[in-house]
Amino acid sequence: MYNLRTLDNGIRLLTASVPHAMSVSTCIYVASGSRYEEDEKAGVSHFLEHMVFKGTPRRPSALEISGSIERVGGLMNASTDREITSYWCKVALPHFADTLDVIVDMLRNPLLAQEEVEKERGVIQEELAMTNDYPDYRVSLLTDQMLWPDQPMGRDVGGTRESVESLSRDTMIDWFRHQYGASSIVISIAGGLSDDEVLATLLPKLKQWPSNAPYNLQPTVNRNSKSHQARLEYRETEQAHLSISFTGIGRSHPDRFRLDLMCAVLGEGMSSRLFLQVRENLGLVYDIHSSASHYSDTGSIVIDFGVDPAKATLAVGTILEELDKIKQGVTEEELHRARELLKGRLLLRMEDTRALAAWSGVQELLTNNILSVAEVVDFLDAVQPNDISTIASRFLKRDELNLAVVGPYQDIEPFKLALSQWKSD
Repeated sequence: MYNLRTLDNGIRLLTASVPHAMSVSTCIYVASGSRYEEDEKAGVSHFLEHMVFKGTPRRPSALEISGSIERVGGLMNASTDREITSYWCKVALPHFADTLDVIVDMLRNPLLAQEEVEKERGVIQEELAMTNDYPDYRVSLLTDQMLWPDQPMGRDVGGTRESVESLSRDTMIDWFRHQYGASSIVISIAGGLSDDEVLATLLPKLKQWPSNAPYNLQPTVNRNSKSHQARLEYRETEQAHLSISFTGIGRSHPDRFRLDLMCAVLGEGMSSRLFLQVRENLGLVYDIHSSASHYSDTGSIVIDFGVDPAKATLAVGTILEELDKIKQGVTEEELHRARELLKGRLLLRMEDTRALAAWSGVQELLTNNILSVAEVVDFLDAVQPNDISTIASRFLKRDELNLAVVGPYQDIEPFKLALSQWKSD
């Protein structure tokens, strides 16, 4: 599906030709994110992601950058996470060369003008304020703080109002020099061009990309408590937002796909156990789902749901009962349904050139090992029903349980009582 080349300066370049496609997607991944940041620099990766869109010497305004893409109907955006910053652009075939020049220019030569830094500081403060207004975002942040207290994994990727206020232009320039060097860059391109066509357009733009030693990823310390945790944030909301979580595993762990399938059986889709019991049978929630997240050395298992505040403890108790039940085993039919759901969604995503570029690019940057879609399908097919009960018993432990609650409550004790009645383990 792809060809991988490592250039002399360290940039890794992935190409995937899709002859029938009418688009080309360029995804550029940078080893920059909140896990690289010390507390006093919290949010610098996200701030810098905003700043590279603000102009270069050749295109000295944000309008000239965005307009170059939008005037040909293209799409461009970026995001920052804990371990990676992503930039992507998707355009029709005839416009590939021109738009590629734009995205490479902005990542090679950002102005980082002081005036723009100050303007964008206010924009980011508003972004933080906006996300903090969402109860589901707040419950997610409380969950991270319980799973990974007092470390980068447990804080907001965007930093805090205080840390953003203190970030200087010099700090951003230093961060750019370290984290945006060639050895920290993976470029993945997929679409209706041959490899030779992509290389002829791209290679001349990459040869002079400098390489510097990046800052290291901050290691994670997983909490090792002897009892469950519960944390409450009061909000005057019509619906309570809750999250039940457990410590998970990293993306290279041999049990990763077994854990993913357990979460799918439990709470992925309208045929899952949690959806059928908590929504369809009892009518307690509108939406409920479970998922597993995987990072370099840690991960999480999270069950998210929103519920009438008067029924929240009942919903918690019902979910805990389902966690006990899945430890007793699953049927071959359940496992088959969950397996085909994950496989089908994966295969459908691969029809999009951006998803295809992202598939190889993210894996190359984060793991240096690209699994093909066929390999992932084989891993999923190899999982047996007894694997699910084994994984559930290993990870859904009372001592690892966390409960985050955001809603119109003054007292966390009723929730602690509901947790104490769980007979797990």
